[in-house]
Amino acid sequence: MNKHKVLIANRGEIAVRIMEACHDLGHDFVAVYTAEDQASGHVETARTLGGEHCAYRISSYNDAGEIFSVADAAQATAIHPGYGFFSENYRFARRVVQRQRPMIFIGPSWWVIRDLGDKINTKRLARSLNVPTVPGSDRAIYDELEAEEIAENLFDFQEAQGISCPVVLVKASAGGGGMGIDEVPDMDRFRQIYRRIRNYSMRQFNDEGVLIEQRVFDFNHLEVQIVSERSGQRHVTFGTRNCSVQSPGRQKRIETAPGFYPDGITYSFDAQKVLDDITDYSLRMAEAIKYDSVGTWEWIVTPKGDPFLLEVNTRIQVENGVSAAIARIHGKDGVNLLREQIRLALGDPMGYSQKDITFEGVSIEYRIIAEDTTNRFQPWVGQIDTFQWKSAPWLTMHTHVPTDRAYQIPTEYDPNLALAIVWGADLEEAKARGMVALDGVDLQGNDTAGLELKSNLDFLRTNNKGLLEF
Repeated sequence: MNKHKVLIANRGEIAVRIMEACHDLGHDFVAVYTAEDQASGHVETARTLGGEHCAYRISSYNDAGEIFSVADAAQATAIHPGYGFFSENYRFARRVVQRQRPMIFIGPSWWVIRDLGDKINTKRLARSLNVPTVPGSDRAIYDELEAEEIAENLFDFQEAQGISCPVVLVKASAGGGGMGIDEVPDMDRFRQIYRRIRNYSMRQFNDEGVLIEQRVFDFNHLEVQIVSERSGQRHVTFGTRNCSVQSPGRQKRIETAPGFYPDGITYSFDAQKVLDDITDYSLRMAEAIKYDSVGTWEWIVTPKGDPFLLEVNTRIQVENGVSAAIARIHGKDGVNLLREQIRLALGDPMGYSQKDITFEGVSIEYRIIAEDTTNRFQPWVGQIDTFQWKSAPWLTMHTHVPTDRAYQIPTEYDPNLALAIVWGADLEEAKARGMVALDGVDLQGNDTAGLELKSNLDFLRTNNKGLLEF
């Protein structure tokens, strides 16, 4: 493999992990940071691993022009977007590879991001391959009678599932970020809400199209980790994970791999079959679209064990490490999916097949966040004076928070502090070690009013008890 210089277009914990992966692979890198992030550990790590001049200050992580200016000044040959920001922006990915001085985009090809980033297109692709999707329309609906027929079928489906309080979602097809969406509890109110969302969509997006979808409340959220060679011809899975412990806003807080634990928990359905099915379905889609990077297929599983594809995330995800922790290649541990993503994107052959990948034990990832879980999980803002933890061979802590000095949490970004990943030979050992890890965290600080730091550590401890139960 040729030596590259990778521009890391991100911040915080993921930037640190990309730097470490580049360093392990023997590639140079440059990092970016904003004024608000100048005290972040990712800046210190950049200078420690890459030299004093490898960190460039920019005004915004969302300014593509600045990102490219740094890339040209540093003569970077590749860009890694991390997660968030430009990671699933196909226009940015296309610009990376098509500009006058092209670079490598460390992620899927831009047209793959485009096609799978369109939820309607993803649903159509899935259905063409007989992959189950969340019931509902796979295109924008403009006809009121057709919309009513779809809604009636969805209410009938929920009744068959034994759901006592069925709900159907009505969504503006051109919307996003929660805009133009409402819940319908019965057919008596459907027409009124449909018309209101249709009119809203026309005003806001100049498009009357509306999606009618199933609203599933009681479900488990599972993911399948896919890794594909750059050619789009070879695909493997690094297993499943369960991300059902979430905040009220559906933001993940604990992830566990594998996604279910039939060896130690009794389910009302064939849990192993569900895991096998969603893995096969995900690989089927990856092969059909010629996926060519690391990606995640997200699923919901109903209490009856019915899986439905939710979406595809065309990027490395926060929780990649929990899948890597239980994976072995050629029987060896130390799998690093960021390393795999980078080396495959830069042209390395995969070097293994599915039969060379095995899984051992159970891993749990805890997202340690400065937030007030008693007040709708509102972000806590203030200064961290102490952040330490007790090291253990089965614990990995990823963080950008300095441990040798005070750290002011920037209000401009999310208050994620660290990812604690533990491994155990089985679920009970992993949970027990998780409690030891959480209890070993010393996290102290104060806000401007002198009030003590608030974190989600107690929430993580409470929800550690019933992991993978359904």
